[in-house]
Amino acid sequence: MELYKTVSGPGEAEQIIDKSRFIAHVMPVETKDEADAFLSEIRSRYKDATHNVPAFVIGDKFQIQWGSDDGEPQGTSGAPMVQMLVKEGITNVAVVVTRYFGGIKLGTGGLVRAYTGSAKLGLEAAGICRVMEIVRLKVRMDYTHLAKVQNAASDVLPEAGAGGAEFAIENVEYSEKVMLHIVTLPECRDGAVSVITNITSGTAELAGEENALSKIK
Repeated sequence: MELYKTVSGPGEAEQIIDKSRFIAHVMPVETKDEADAFLSEIRSRYKDATHNVPAFVIGDKFQIQWGSDDGEPQGTSGAPMVQMLVKEGITNVAVVVTRYFGGIKLGTGGLVRAYTGSAKLGLEAAGICRVMEIVRLKVRMDYTHLAKVQNAASDVLPEAGAGGAEFAIENVEYSEKVMLHIVTLPECRDGAVSVITNITSGTAELAGEENALSKIK
């Protein structure tokens, strides 16, 4: 089940619009303190810039939303970036768009397009991903069953309701027996166990299980 979208990691993008230089920096964050620290870092790095416009959205339900125009005309930069993030369903992210003024005024509409467009370029550079609930299983089995279980697995985590393989293999440990680290979706968990049980004729052992959140592109 997809909970929300966020970014895979930090990202940076730059564009020139009517001689003004716009630099977008994007960072995944989990708390307001992390977002504030990121904003302080960018402001310090670009302290000679005309504007450092921040926006961040935090929480799986977009509980925290904040932006500032940082001296640009009210409602032309920070707020539109926040609105864009919420509209796109992207959270747990902080964005700062730095502007070096080039001498040509862009007007209200031009500023909105410049800042949101720069933020989108930053998001693309960071890489947008889905955050999903997953189940990780550790399964111990005889080597004789390894190839068949690997053939039954998917190369990537299956989509809910997509059919086909019910699980993917993250890692394999080789010892007296083989230990598979398997990832699946909550709704596919029983199906994954059933497939492995059938392949191994009930000899596979469930050695561990945990629920977690995972970023999936």
